[in-house]
Amino acid sequence: MGRSRKKKPLHEQVTIVDVGAEGKAIAKVDDVVVFTSHVVPGDVVDIQVTKKRKRYHEGFVAKIHEYSKDRVDAICNHYGVCGGCKWQNLPYEKQLEYKQKQVTDQLSRIGKIDLPETMSIMGSAATDFYRNKLEFTFSNKRWLTNEEVQSGADVSKRDAVGFHIPGMFDKVIDVHKCWLQSDPSNAIRNEIRDYALKHELEFFDLKEQVGFLRTMVVRTTSTGELMLIVAFFQEDKEKREALLNHLVEKFPQLTSLIYVINSKRNDSLADQDMILFHGRDHIYEEMEGLKFKIGPKSFYQTNSDQAYELYKVTREFAGLTGNEVVYDLYTGTGTIANFVAKKAKQVVGIEYVPDAIDDAKINSQNNGIENTLFYAGDMKDILTDEFVAKHGKPDVIITDPPRAGMHDDVVKVMLNAAPERIVYVSCNPATQARDLNLLDEKYRVVKVQPVDMFPHTHHVENVVLLERK
Repeated sequence: MGRSRKKKPLHEQVTIVDVGAEGKAIAKVDDVVVFTSHVVPGDVVDIQVTKKRKRYHEGFVAKIHEYSKDRVDAICNHYGVCGGCKWQNLPYEKQLEYKQKQVTDQLSRIGKIDLPETMSIMGSAATDFYRNKLEFTFSNKRWLTNEEVQSGADVSKRDAVGFHIPGMFDKVIDVHKCWLQSDPSNAIRNEIRDYALKHELEFFDLKEQVGFLRTMVVRTTSTGELMLIVAFFQEDKEKREALLNHLVEKFPQLTSLIYVINSKRNDSLADQDMILFHGRDHIYEEMEGLKFKIGPKSFYQTNSDQAYELYKVTREFAGLTGNEVVYDLYTGTGTIANFVAKKAKQVVGIEYVPDAIDDAKINSQNNGIENTLFYAGDMKDILTDEFVAKHGKPDVIITDPPRAGMHDDVVKVMLNAAPERIVYVSCNPATQARDLNLLDEKYRVVKVQPVDMFPHTHHVENVVLLERK
């Protein structure tokens, strides 16, 4: 006989007191911390526990008794089901307040180093339609609402195109209006859905790995350029060309239309061949008179306007006079490297993805920038003492690593290179704090500037200036 499962508790009429890591709402019952979601500090709720540990519980809100004075109505019809924009029910000024607190708490708690006072977070001028890139998934397993399940209506036709439901890889919410990306993003997605349903094109089955339409990516720029990437699970030339020709006719503003045949088990397109169907194979973004080429695989900050603010902070912290050798680690397509180049003697950019480095070189060439060098490869393999000896000791290192932070070997080389200043740009203050602890051996933190790139989410960018002790 299996062990009987004890019924997990229901915490009644508890007050949400804070917002914690990963944007989870926090309540306290006796000495136990209780995590939940989709509520805000000040709400009084019942929480049904789903995970019980000695020091903490996790659960869902079973009932709301009293609404917080800080609560606002979410603008999106998909709020609460879609996994994104979980803070839509918090006023934006409160979102900024909690993000600033998150940065300060994580740097001090994890970093365990002396810190200056955190500068006031830089909010985003646009809180809706601020993203320049969105990816949507086609699925024949549309997520059913509670109302649909309870109605008993026929739901045999369950094709959808939208976002994955959190924790359910094969279920997709059918998105009709997303508030993250400006027109014509919604129009393109809805047109493809309508065309596919009318012409009986098969939506992908993620479990069985069968179907035709798989994913789509929409990329836009502040200059009005538009890229659409459509991924098919298998080739059917007649159906594919009919759909793509329809999109060209329907959306003449398409700068670039690219397709992919992705028959492997995961949705990643980084290792796939991108095939140009219409227009050119790239779009351009502009910043301070500089043009940046963005290909289908290129990384570019997803909030263009705030990226400009972020890079201005980075350049200011670097304190360049025109005489410095700058290393730009995790350079991507060289956006930061090219952005700061006019104020530096030499900029050396390093990035793991070869395609990105190709774009970085083109970006320098297109903008007439001659004082940049770019190298592709694993950071810890390229950034060696020999590399530093060859290219010159850096006066400034700018580093913008992925969420996982920097490899210990990279930190060691940075310490050995001993630049006067390090500017650390991070999308994850927790791993940034860990790395700052390692750098504390020779560096002190003198400035901390959070920048909000992602309104209505708990994510925050943070820029730290370190100076050699």
